[in-house]
Amino acid sequence: MSIGELISYLDGLVWGTVMMVLIIVVGILLSVRTKFHPQKRLGLSLRYAVTNEEGAEGDVSSFGALTTALAATVGTGNIVGVSTAIMAGGPGALFWMEFAAFFGIATKYAEGVLAVKYRHVKEDGSILGGPFYYIEKGMGPSWKWLAKMFALFGALAGALGIGTSTQVNGIVNAITKVADTIGADKVAFTAFGQDATWVKVIATIIITAGTIAVIVGGIERIAQVTEKIVPAMMVLYVVSALLVFFYNIGNLPHAIVEVVAGAFGLRAAAGGAMGAFLLALQKGVARGIFSNEAGLGSAPIAAAAAQTKECVRQGMVSSTGTFLDTIVICTMTGLCVVMTGANEQGLEGVEVTMWAFGNGFVWPEIVGFIILATCLALFAFSTILGWDYYAERCFDYLTNGNKGALKAYRWLYVAAVAIGPFLPLAVVWDFADLMNGLMAFPNLVALFALSGVVAKETFEFWRRKTSGEYDDGLEAAKAAKAAAKGK
Repeated sequence: MSIGELISYLDGLVWGTVMMVLIIVVGILLSVRTKFHPQKRLGLSLRYAVTNEEGAEGDVSSFGALTTALAATVGTGNIVGVSTAIMAGGPGALFWMEFAAFFGIATKYAEGVLAVKYRHVKEDGSILGGPFYYIEKGMGPSWKWLAKMFALFGALAGALGIGTSTQVNGIVNAITKVADTIGADKVAFTAFGQDATWVKVIATIIITAGTIAVIVGGIERIAQVTEKIVPAMMVLYVVSALLVFFYNIGNLPHAIVEVVAGAFGLRAAAGGAMGAFLLALQKGVARGIFSNEAGLGSAPIAAAAAQTKECVRQGMVSSTGTFLDTIVICTMTGLCVVMTGANEQGLEGVEVTMWAFGNGFVWPEIVGFIILATCLALFAFSTILGWDYYAERCFDYLTNGNKGALKAYRWLYVAAVAIGPFLPLAVVWDFADLMNGLMAFPNLVALFALSGVVAKETFEFWRRKTSGEYDDGLEAAKAAKAAAKGK
């Protein structure tokens, strides 16, 4: 058995039925225990996301923490992951992405609540928090081994999986596709059985240099960059996807039928419905988690650094990440793929979505390719930055803040970015999925154990807000904005 086959086998074990059920059950449990407040209050949560708290302690603003989290979540999973899930599990995989995301809103909310409630202020005044601390402090010191396990898998996932190889691989492959289309790509050398072109080499050098330039500044620099990149890239992608969507609007009823029927195996031949259903479920949930990271335990690491006095408020801000990532962006990608018939062209990976954008609107194919390659480059680069922060915080906890070890780990992260484009795509994605699953398990155990704490904090917050004890500052911010306009 080759290394690639072993990784694929282990990935199948980790992302089996037990993990699927656990993720969905925890999301349902948290939704029920909080009386669906995270889903019902999404409008208010979005307002909190763009309104910072006055006089709150933390390393970055709430918006900065959200954009750092979105930087890490809105990446290749939204473009490559969705198309990969549809190609492997059929259009029905998109249904299960949405299903898991609905309950994932409550999961991401709970992660944000616990991250702020149990965060730790270090001796230098910086803040460290996330699943490792809400496991250790919330569940008790006897569970510290589980916290260490999460931190270990988080550090590995960041450096060797979701944070580096998958992202840079997606960027470079998209750029190479554009260069190949216009006949501007030449082979430079062969690595890992794959041709490495000059475009791939040059793109990798630029991305690696950009990564180094940003991550040396820590969370403050990362937040500064992501606050600018994330909103711009999301607008560019959503507007482009909407053009493709409305141009093919006549195919929407057929696409919806394909998604719903595929979700329950109704398109499979007799006797194969259950297998088709399980495959759509597995690929949809797995790729959905890869994309929005609800239950993974990564986003609360950024949430813990937010300047906030209210753990519930930050939980609400965190919950918007799942909504924006999956219910908005992944839905647009999936519908564009199915509506344009890109999933029927015999392609794989990023080429599926590129075909949809290149052939789904009146512009020349190359224009669609360039737009998607630009979006993918921004998405994936921001994910590299966000996941560097996550991975370093995990490594910080794991090594008790050893600065020498942290510096060495940072260079390992950079090296992984540099070699990512030259690794086999299937192995890269399988390893990333494997690390995600191993990270998710300790976090899901903690969310289940601390669901009562989340519910208690939720109801206490709303009691104080409705009684007037808590002033969320929205009215003052609205008045200040109106006064500024009046000038």
